[in-house]
Amino acid sequence: MSELRLRVSAAGELTPTVRRFVLRDPAGSRLPAYEPGAHVVVSTPAGHRRAYSLVEPGGAQPREYVLCVRRDTDGRGGSVSMHDDVAVGTTLVVSAPANRFPLAPSPRYLFIAGGIGITPIRAMVRRLRAAGRAGVRLLYLTRSAAETPFLEEFAGPEDTVHHSGGRGRLDLWPYLGVPDDDVRIYCCGPPALVRAVRTLTAHWRLSRIHLEEFAAGHRQLSSPFTAVWAPDGRRVGVPAHLSLLAALRGEGVRVGSSCEAGVCGTCRVAVLDGEVEHADSVLTESERVASMVACVSRARSTELVVGPYQDEELA
Repeated sequence: MSELRLRVSAAGELTPTVRRFVLRDPAGSRLPAYEPGAHVVVSTPAGHRRAYSLVEPGGAQPREYVLCVRRDTDGRGGSVSMHDDVAVGTTLVVSAPANRFPLAPSPRYLFIAGGIGITPIRAMVRRLRAAGRAGVRLLYLTRSAAETPFLEEFAGPEDTVHHSGGRGRLDLWPYLGVPDDDVRIYCCGPPALVRAVRTLTAHWRLSRIHLEEFAAGHRQLSSPFTAVWAPDGRRVGVPAHLSLLAALRGEGVRVGSSCEAGVCGTCRVAVLDGEVEHADSVLTESERVASMVACVSRARSTELVVGPYQDEELA
């Protein structure tokens, strides 16, 4: 993954818990292109590596990357470091953009964003509306107006902003009950929202539904299994309380990682034999045939043979 050294040219609070960062090349050079739905992986000053969606529409040779980070005091420290340790003038190591949530052509769209899940959705909506597209509807679900980034942008006739505090959750069935092959649904948000949309669209064509969780659902780790690292035949025990990623690292196998929540795909490994219980939110069904995300997915079988994915160096 190529890396850039970018300087924070602007930073400020959008809400009490969400901070906006503008990143530019220190020499003023243009940055690698990206399309709506893309993310970058940021190395925080505290040493974490976290994936954040780019909130602007993008295009060819942008001058800046803009991202928004919600402070999560119950997380693993990445967002806290971004809030506490990053200021105007800070230099950050940032990956080139990658896009596992691309905007596909469609006659009409329904976007569903939950909380900070608005970040990739905003880029898509802005791109489409700037092009004069009609039929771009947004459902934006948050707890309160005070906790709603970009609230003032979404007051149009095709925007529904719903605050659950004091009103309860929005009933999504009126929007999803009737399948429509002319509509693509894009949803990004917490696991509960994504699961609800997945369930309520079970009768839609799978190709019309695009989902991205900003934090993968944490399921209880289940049965232990044995992983065989194909390059050298090393056998690694994976107990019930450890992820495959942690177990491999414990035995000296080098596997890169970033979010460690199943949403970025950095720790993807090849699967050469065995049956996988996939728990990620990033791989397509075809990609799951011969690979897995090691931080959250596990084996259904008692043994799983894995190896480096694509061009990764052998451990």
